[in-house]
Amino acid sequence: MTQEVKHVLGISGGKDSAALAIYLRGRYPELPVEYYTCDTGKELDETYELINNLEVYLGQSITRLEAAQDSPEAPFDHFLQVYGGYLPSAMSRWCTKKLKLDPFEQYIAGQGPVVSYVGIRGDEEREGYISKRPNVQSIFPFRKNIWSEDVVRKVLDNAQIPFVRGLYEAQAAGAPNLSRMLELVQEPASAHFPQRQKLDMLLDLSTPTFNAVAFAFLKTTDYPLSKVDHFPLVDNDEVLVRDDIFRILRDSGVGVPAYYEKREYQVEIEGEVKTGHYSRSRSGCFFCFFQQKIEWVWLYENHPELYEKAKVYEKDGYTWQQGETLEELSQPERRQAIKREHYLRTERQRNNAQSDSLIDILGVEDAEGEGCAACFI
Repeated sequence: MTQEVKHVLGISGGKDSAALAIYLRGRYPELPVEYYTCDTGKELDETYELINNLEVYLGQSITRLEAAQDSPEAPFDHFLQVYGGYLPSAMSRWCTKKLKLDPFEQYIAGQGPVVSYVGIRGDEEREGYISKRPNVQSIFPFRKNIWSEDVVRKVLDNAQIPFVRGLYEAQAAGAPNLSRMLELVQEPASAHFPQRQKLDMLLDLSTPTFNAVAFAFLKTTDYPLSKVDHFPLVDNDEVLVRDDIFRILRDSGVGVPAYYEKREYQVEIEGEVKTGHYSRSRSGCFFCFFQQKIEWVWLYENHPELYEKAKVYEKDGYTWQQGETLEELSQPERRQAIKREHYLRTERQRNNAQSDSLIDILGVEDAEGEGCAACFI
């Protein structure tokens, strides 16, 4: 009998999580997904606009999670004081833990089984944040492999080969390529045949079959999905990439967050004025330290009031970027130098690009894979 399982999806304000919410509502309306967002108090206005648009589209509210709720300060400012003015950085992501992950963990604390849907795309090579709580299981609907690494390790463990073979015989009975599936299942993973290769080959033969086997395997565990009789994503064999994300957002009417849209800038190169394009590559706080330098220039020129607020945080030797203050970066000559470097790099990448796909148009230089998965998925 199906046990009550909580299905959740975190809306970061970025394109992928928003598109995932739209995708799940359209493809799997039977899933009772609850939506939440972690508000740092330092988001761009476009982030709040996206969340409001999603609420209208989904027809339900998105729960706002906020750290340090009893503090008179905004969540980020509260913890900045706790950390003695020490700004977060790639080496010390206290903002990620305190403002994103801890509120999520508190949100699901004391809950029964929880399935968390994560918007990592099929063209990304990262796993994203996975809760260590035993009652939480992560699912990745945009990828060919919807399962988290811990599930795959268990299913394809060499010690499980006889059991998994039996599951394949049951789930793929009559399939024309069953013999090949069983050959792969029988071959132990090793240094010469890593588990990732084995997984990819099984998925290539039949993703739905592997999903059915993994789901049947989970029935022997304490994972949240062991508590349900049916999971509709077992039949999922779609792989969605960046182009698909923008299409979903535009076709739905929710729209692409405005900070992803390219804006023009001018820069002089060898005596000739060139027109380049810049934007923000990620959601998250307006002063996120993972921003590229061109994104800081974008902020300065498109949201000068927010740039000035970000500058105020730089004091006592703490800066958002190692080796350069925002005051230094905002100087006209420095901004022009950053634009020149960005323009030339973009042109090199455009010349190397092999298609006219949306990823080329929007900017193949984006480093969206870097940073905090909890903020940017």
